[in-house]
Amino acid sequence: MPVFSRFTRYFMAVAQHGSIRRASEALGISASSIDRQILLGEESLGSPLFERLPSGLRLTAAGALLLVQTRRWQRELEACRTEIDDLKGLRRGHVTLLIPEAMARGMVPGVVATLRAEHPGITLSVLVRANHEIGPALIEGQGDLALVFDPVMSSRLSVRASIACPLGFVTLPGHPLAQQDEARFSQGVAYPLIAPSAPLALAQKIAWLSAETGQEGLPVCESDDIETIKSLVRNGVGISILSSVDVMQEVGDGSLAFVPLANRKIRPFELCFCVDQARSLPAATRLVAQSLEAAFPGLALPERRA
Repeated sequence: MPVFSRFTRYFMAVAQHGSIRRASEALGISASSIDRQILLGEESLGSPLFERLPSGLRLTAAGALLLVQTRRWQRELEACRTEIDDLKGLRRGHVTLLIPEAMARGMVPGVVATLRAEHPGITLSVLVRANHEIGPALIEGQGDLALVFDPVMSSRLSVRASIACPLGFVTLPGHPLAQQDEARFSQGVAYPLIAPSAPLALAQKIAWLSAETGQEGLPVCESDDIETIKSLVRNGVGISILSSVDVMQEVGDGSLAFVPLANRKIRPFELCFCVDQARSLPAATRLVAQSLEAAFPGLALPERRA
Protein backbone atom coordinates (compact mmCIF):
# COMPACT_ATOMS: atom_id res chain seq x y z
CA MET A 1 0.00 0.00 0.00
CA PRO A 2 1.50 3.39 -0.96
CA VAL A 3 2.55 5.46 2.04
CA PHE A 4 2.57 8.80 0.24
CA SER A 5 -0.69 10.53 -0.73
CA ARG A 6 -1.89 10.41 -4.32
CA PHE A 7 -1.05 14.08 -4.71
CA THR A 8 2.57 13.55 -3.58
CA ARG A 9 3.10 10.58 -5.90
CA TYR A 10 1.49 12.33 -8.86
CA PHE A 11 3.35 15.57 -8.20
CA MET A 12 6.74 13.80 -8.13
CA ALA A 13 5.92 11.92 -11.36
CA VAL A 14 4.89 15.11 -13.19
CA ALA A 15 8.04 16.89 -11.94
CA GLN A 16 10.16 13.99 -13.19
CA HIS A 17 8.56 13.61 -16.61
CA GLY A 18 7.73 17.24 -17.33
CA SER A 19 4.16 16.62 -18.47
CA ILE A 20 0.92 15.15 -17.20
CA ARG A 21 0.62 12.90 -20.24
CA ARG A 22 4.04 11.29 -19.72
CA ALA A 23 3.40 10.96 -15.98
CA SER A 24 0.08 9.29 -16.81
CA GLU A 25 1.83 6.75 -19.06
CA ALA A 26 4.49 6.04 -16.44
CA LEU A 27 2.03 5.56 -13.56
CA GLY A 28 -0.79 3.92 -15.50
CA ILE A 29 -3.18 6.53 -14.11
CA SER A 30 -5.53 8.66 -16.20
CA ALA A 31 -4.24 12.11 -17.05
CA SER A 32 -7.45 13.70 -15.76
CA SER A 33 -6.94 12.13 -12.31
CA ILE A 34 -3.37 13.39 -12.14
CA ASP A 35 -4.37 16.87 -13.30
CA ARG A 36 -7.16 17.02 -10.71
CA GLN A 37 -4.80 16.08 -7.86
CA ILE A 38 -2.23 18.68 -8.97
CA LEU A 39 -4.91 21.39 -9.11
CA LEU A 40 -6.22 20.40 -5.65
CA GLY A 41 -2.68 20.51 -4.26
CA GLU A 42 -2.05 23.94 -5.73
CA GLU A 43 -5.34 25.16 -4.28
CA SER A 44 -4.48 23.76 -0.85
CA LEU A 45 -1.00 25.29 -0.84
CA GLY A 46 -2.23 28.57 -2.27
CA SER A 47 0.50 28.66 -4.90
CA PRO A 48 1.00 27.30 -8.43
CA LEU A 49 3.50 24.45 -8.54
CA PHE A 50 3.95 24.30 -12.31
CA GLU A 51 4.13 26.73 -15.17
CA ARG A 52 1.89 25.51 -17.99
CA LEU A 53 3.94 25.85 -21.19
CA PRO A 54 3.24 24.67 -24.77
CA SER A 55 6.09 22.17 -24.40
CA GLY A 56 4.93 20.81 -21.04
CA LEU A 57 5.05 21.69 -17.36
CA ARG A 58 7.92 23.41 -15.58
CA LEU A 59 8.32 23.73 -11.82
CA THR A 60 7.76 27.13 -10.26
CA ALA A 61 9.95 28.26 -7.36
CA ALA A 62 7.33 26.88 -4.95
CA GLY A 63 7.20 23.62 -6.88
CA ALA A 64 10.98 23.26 -6.74
CA LEU A 65 10.90 23.73 -2.96
CA LEU A 66 8.19 21.11 -2.61
CA LEU A 67 10.11 18.66 -4.83
CA VAL A 68 13.18 18.95 -2.58
CA GLN A 69 11.00 18.25 0.44
CA THR A 70 9.17 15.29 -1.10
CA ARG A 71 12.48 13.73 -2.12
CA ARG A 72 13.65 14.16 1.46
CA TRP A 73 10.48 12.46 2.70
CA GLN A 74 11.13 9.61 0.28
CA ARG A 75 14.69 9.15 1.56
CA GLU A 76 13.53 9.34 5.18
CA LEU A 77 10.81 6.76 4.51
CA GLU A 78 13.38 4.39 3.01
CA ALA A 79 15.63 4.95 6.04
CA CYS A 80 12.68 4.26 8.34
CA ARG A 81 11.93 1.00 6.54
CA THR A 82 15.56 -0.01 6.93
CA GLU A 83 15.46 0.76 10.65
CA ILE A 84 12.29 -1.33 10.97
CA ASP A 85 14.18 -4.19 9.31
CA ASP A 86 17.01 -3.61 11.82
CA LEU A 87 14.53 -4.05 14.66
CA LYS A 88 13.54 -7.37 13.13
CA GLY A 89 17.18 -8.42 13.01
CA LEU A 90 17.31 -8.33 9.21
CA ARG A 91 20.57 -7.17 7.58
CA ARG A 92 19.21 -5.54 4.47
CA GLY A 93 18.49 -2.17 2.94
CA HIS A 94 19.29 0.03 -0.02
CA VAL A 95 22.18 2.49 -0.08
CA THR A 96 22.86 5.18 -2.68
CA LEU A 97 26.48 6.18 -3.21
CA LEU A 98 27.43 9.36 -5.10
CA ILE A 99 30.84 9.31 -6.80
CA PRO A 100 32.87 11.29 -9.36
CA GLU A 101 33.76 9.58 -12.63
CA ALA A 102 37.35 8.99 -11.50
CA MET A 103 36.09 6.54 -8.85
CA ALA A 104 33.97 4.45 -11.24
CA ARG A 105 36.79 1.94 -11.57
CA GLY A 106 38.97 0.18 -9.03
CA MET A 107 38.01 0.79 -5.41
CA VAL A 108 34.25 1.33 -5.68
CA PRO A 109 33.46 -1.74 -7.83
CA GLY A 110 35.66 -3.79 -5.51
CA VAL A 111 33.80 -2.57 -2.42
CA VAL A 112 30.43 -3.27 -4.08
CA ALA A 113 31.51 -6.80 -5.04
CA THR A 114 32.65 -7.55 -1.48
CA LEU A 115 29.43 -6.19 0.01
CA ARG A 116 27.29 -8.24 -2.36
CA ALA A 117 29.18 -11.38 -1.37
CA GLU A 118 29.09 -10.73 2.38
CA HIS A 119 25.70 -9.00 2.70
CA PRO A 120 23.43 -10.09 -0.17
CA GLY A 121 20.45 -8.37 1.47
CA ILE A 122 22.00 -4.96 0.84
CA THR A 123 21.46 -3.40 -2.58
CA LEU A 124 23.24 -0.33 -3.88
CA SER A 125 22.83 2.47 -6.37
CA VAL A 126 26.14 3.97 -7.53
CA LEU A 127 25.42 7.33 -9.16
CA VAL A 128 28.15 9.17 -11.09
CA ARG A 129 27.90 12.95 -10.82
CA ALA A 130 30.06 15.91 -11.76
CA ASN A 131 32.38 16.46 -8.80
CA HIS A 132 30.99 19.91 -7.92
CA GLU A 133 27.43 18.51 -7.82
CA ILE A 134 28.11 15.74 -5.30
CA GLY A 135 28.21 17.70 -2.02
CA PRO A 136 24.94 19.59 -2.67
CA ALA A 137 23.28 16.38 -3.93
CA LEU A 138 24.20 14.57 -0.70
CA ILE A 139 22.75 17.38 1.43
CA GLU A 140 19.57 17.43 -0.69
CA GLY A 141 19.07 13.74 0.10
CA GLN A 142 19.85 12.37 -3.36
CA GLY A 143 22.36 9.95 -1.85
CA ASP A 144 23.36 8.38 1.47
CA LEU A 145 27.16 8.47 1.14
CA ALA A 146 29.52 10.35 -1.16
CA LEU A 147 33.05 10.34 -2.49
CA VAL A 148 34.15 13.81 -3.61
CA PHE A 149 37.39 15.58 -4.47
CA ASP A 150 38.18 18.77 -2.51
CA PRO A 151 34.63 19.22 -1.16
CA VAL A 152 33.31 22.66 -0.33
CA MET A 153 32.81 22.22 3.38
CA SER A 154 29.60 23.15 5.16
CA SER A 155 28.01 22.56 8.54
CA ARG A 156 26.23 19.54 7.06
CA LEU A 157 29.17 17.72 5.46
CA SER A 158 31.21 15.43 7.66
CA VAL A 159 34.42 13.85 6.31
CA ARG A 160 34.80 10.24 7.49
CA ALA A 161 38.03 9.52 5.61
CA SER A 162 40.36 11.31 3.20
CA ILE A 163 43.51 10.71 1.23
CA ALA A 164 45.84 12.96 -0.76
CA CYS A 165 46.02 12.21 -4.49
CA PRO A 166 49.17 13.89 -5.86
CA LEU A 167 49.62 14.91 -9.47
CA GLY A 168 52.16 13.25 -11.71
CA PHE A 169 53.13 12.33 -15.24
CA VAL A 170 51.39 9.32 -16.75
CA THR A 171 53.53 7.48 -19.26
CA LEU A 172 54.13 4.12 -20.83
CA PRO A 173 56.31 1.91 -18.57
CA GLY A 174 59.30 2.17 -20.92
CA HIS A 175 59.28 5.97 -21.12
CA PRO A 176 62.44 7.79 -19.88
CA LEU A 177 60.44 9.64 -17.19
CA ALA A 178 59.16 6.33 -15.84
CA GLN A 179 62.67 5.49 -14.63
CA GLN A 180 62.67 8.47 -12.22
CA ASP A 181 61.28 8.73 -8.70
CA GLU A 182 59.78 12.11 -9.57
CA ALA A 183 60.00 14.62 -12.41
CA ARG A 184 59.93 18.38 -12.74
CA PHE A 185 57.20 20.04 -14.78
CA SER A 186 59.82 21.39 -17.20
CA GLN A 187 61.04 17.84 -17.90
CA GLY A 188 57.59 16.56 -18.77
CA VAL A 189 56.52 19.37 -21.08
CA ALA A 190 59.52 18.62 -23.28
CA TYR A 191 57.61 15.54 -24.49
CA PRO A 192 54.40 15.38 -26.56
CA LEU A 193 51.66 16.20 -24.06
CA ILE A 194 48.03 15.06 -23.88
CA ALA A 195 46.44 17.90 -21.95
CA PRO A 196 43.39 17.52 -19.72
CA SER A 197 40.92 20.26 -20.68
CA ALA A 198 38.04 21.98 -18.90
CA PRO A 199 35.82 21.17 -17.14
CA LEU A 200 38.39 18.78 -15.60
CA ALA A 201 39.93 20.43 -12.50
CA LEU A 202 43.29 19.12 -13.76
CA ALA A 203 43.22 21.84 -16.43
CA GLN A 204 43.36 24.52 -13.74
CA LYS A 205 46.23 22.76 -11.97
CA ILE A 206 48.26 22.57 -15.17
CA ALA A 207 47.58 26.24 -15.96
CA TRP A 208 48.87 27.12 -12.48
CA LEU A 209 52.02 25.04 -13.04
CA SER A 210 52.67 26.76 -16.36
CA ALA A 211 52.33 30.19 -14.76
CA GLU A 212 54.42 29.26 -11.71
CA THR A 213 57.30 27.68 -13.65
CA GLY A 214 57.19 29.80 -16.80
CA GLN A 215 57.13 26.55 -18.78
CA GLU A 216 54.41 25.78 -21.28
CA GLY A 217 54.19 22.64 -23.32
CA LEU A 218 52.57 22.29 -26.71
CA PRO A 219 49.74 19.76 -26.38
CA VAL A 220 49.46 17.32 -29.27
CA CYS A 221 45.96 16.46 -28.07
CA GLU A 222 43.41 17.61 -25.49
CA SER A 223 40.54 15.76 -23.85
CA ASP A 224 38.02 16.38 -21.08
CA ASP A 225 37.69 12.64 -20.38
CA ILE A 226 40.11 10.75 -18.12
CA GLU A 227 39.54 7.38 -19.79
CA THR A 228 40.25 8.88 -23.22
CA ILE A 229 43.47 10.45 -21.95
CA LYS A 230 44.70 7.14 -20.54
CA SER A 231 43.83 5.36 -23.77
CA LEU A 232 45.80 7.93 -25.76
CA VAL A 233 48.82 7.44 -23.50
CA ARG A 234 48.56 3.64 -23.86
CA ASN A 235 48.54 4.07 -27.64
CA GLY A 236 51.75 6.09 -27.60
CA VAL A 237 50.28 9.48 -28.54
CA GLY A 238 52.10 11.21 -25.71
CA ILE A 239 52.28 11.57 -21.93
CA SER A 240 49.82 13.34 -19.66
CA ILE A 241 49.37 14.76 -16.17
CA LEU A 242 46.75 13.10 -13.97
CA SER A 243 46.24 12.40 -10.28
CA SER A 244 47.47 9.18 -8.70
CA VAL A 245 43.94 7.87 -8.12
CA ASP A 246 43.13 8.22 -11.84
CA VAL A 247 45.65 5.51 -12.75
CA MET A 248 45.72 3.21 -9.71
CA GLN A 249 44.42 0.24 -11.69
CA GLU A 250 46.71 0.75 -14.70
CA VAL A 251 49.79 1.22 -12.52
CA GLY A 252 48.82 -1.95 -10.67
CA ASP A 253 48.55 -4.04 -13.82
CA GLY A 254 51.70 -2.51 -15.35
CA SER A 255 50.07 -0.94 -18.41
CA LEU A 256 50.96 2.62 -17.35
CA ALA A 257 53.50 4.31 -15.10
CA PHE A 258 52.94 7.23 -12.74
CA VAL A 259 55.78 9.64 -11.89
CA PRO A 260 54.97 12.19 -9.15
CA LEU A 261 55.54 15.86 -9.94
CA ALA A 262 58.55 17.36 -8.18
CA ASN A 263 56.79 20.54 -7.18
CA ARG A 264 55.98 20.99 -3.50
CA LYS A 265 53.86 24.09 -4.15
CA ILE A 266 51.16 22.31 -6.12
CA ARG A 267 48.43 21.08 -3.81
CA PRO A 268 47.29 17.48 -4.43
CA PHE A 269 43.64 16.64 -4.85
CA GLU A 270 42.05 15.38 -1.66
CA LEU A 271 39.57 12.55 -2.06
CA CYS A 272 37.07 12.63 0.80
CA PHE A 273 34.44 10.18 1.97
CA CYS A 274 31.54 12.33 3.20
CA VAL A 275 28.24 11.86 4.98
CA ASP A 276 25.48 14.30 5.87
CA GLN A 277 25.89 14.64 9.63
CA ALA A 278 22.31 15.88 9.94
CA ARG A 279 21.06 12.38 9.10
CA SER A 280 21.47 9.21 11.14
CA LEU A 281 22.85 6.23 9.23
CA PRO A 282 20.78 3.01 9.20
CA ALA A 283 22.58 -0.30 9.69
CA ALA A 284 22.93 -1.04 5.96
CA THR A 285 24.41 2.40 5.31
CA ARG A 286 26.80 1.99 8.23
CA LEU A 287 28.05 -1.30 6.78
CA VAL A 288 28.73 0.31 3.40
CA ALA A 289 30.42 3.25 5.13
CA GLN A 290 32.71 0.92 7.07
CA SER A 291 33.67 -0.90 3.86
CA LEU A 292 34.51 2.36 2.12
CA GLU A 293 36.59 3.58 5.05
CA ALA A 294 38.51 0.29 5.14
CA ALA A 295 39.30 0.62 1.41
CA PHE A 296 40.80 4.12 1.65
CA PRO A 297 44.35 3.08 2.69
CA GLY A 298 44.54 1.03 -0.53
CA LEU A 299 44.41 4.26 -2.52
CA ALA A 300 47.77 5.44 -1.19
CA LEU A 301 50.48 5.92 -3.80
CA PRO A 302 52.74 2.83 -3.75
CA GLU A 303 56.38 3.38 -2.91
CA ARG A 304 58.68 3.52 -5.91
CA ARG A 305 61.95 1.67 -6.09
CA ALA A 306 65.06 3.71 -5.41
